[in-house]
Amino acid sequence: MITSTTNNQIKNIMTLNKKARERKAQRLFVVEGIRAVAEVPASLLHAIYYVEGFGASTDGQAFISDISAKAPKVPMEEVAKKVFDSMSDTVTPQGVLALVKMQDFTLSDVLGADSSKPAHIVILESLQDPGNMGTIIRTAEGAGATGIIMNGTTVDIYSPKVVRSTMGSIFRVPHVVVSDLGETIEKLKAEHGVAVYAAHLKGEKFYDEFDYAGPTAFMIGNEGNGLTDEMAAHATSYLKIPMEGQLESLNASVAASILMYEASRQRR
Repeated sequence: MITSTTNNQIKNIMTLNKKARERKAQRLFVVEGIRAVAEVPASLLHAIYYVEGFGASTDGQAFISDISAKAPKVPMEEVAKKVFDSMSDTVTPQGVLALVKMQDFTLSDVLGADSSKPAHIVILESLQDPGNMGTIIRTAEGAGATGIIMNGTTVDIYSPKVVRSTMGSIFRVPHVVVSDLGETIEKLKAEHGVAVYAAHLKGEKFYDEFDYAGPTAFMIGNEGNGLTDEMAAHATSYLKIPMEGQLESLNASVAASILMYEASRQRR
């Protein structure tokens, strides 16, 4: 049993929880909770830690048995409660966390190369709120999106808050971070025939007046400033979401959800 917060493994987990740079360098991130860890594909599990006494409970015994069966070579460590509380990112820890390997998705994955359906992509420019990011990833899976593309100034997809709010979808929705978002969008249009739509105040038609049956991408901008003019200029078309009252825009994840599900509805 690990009984000290000065243990190198524990110190590393605490660092991974706090620093995106370290997560990127090690290609590892932290997943917390019994259900969340159970959702991790066996090939991505790096190590598992559970609080003292967990292995003696009925749920704990079942969890350890299941993990041992699907990933027998993954090390598991028992941790003293005080130490586990210090390494957890949640207020009320569930007593289980895992170090998980990052997946290496490609643009081809995001386009849905292995799918029979046309591309259905969400493009994010400098989104900052972890909750919005997690909601978009989770909704993308539900709406059948093929993947997500984002620029380097978007919130880290592997931060603990994002990972928790995806409810496991982070493992199933292809996603890539690109250095030049504009260049990538032009490639989508020219080489893959993707129609790129920007939710924009200059939109002349409502979102449900377009045809999304073919390869489609929706651009969503920063929560406070929306899409930059430079990025919006790459869109094939501008669209708008009808709103009453005095609102000018919706929450980024709400807008993305409306657009993704309209594409899903049309394709059904």
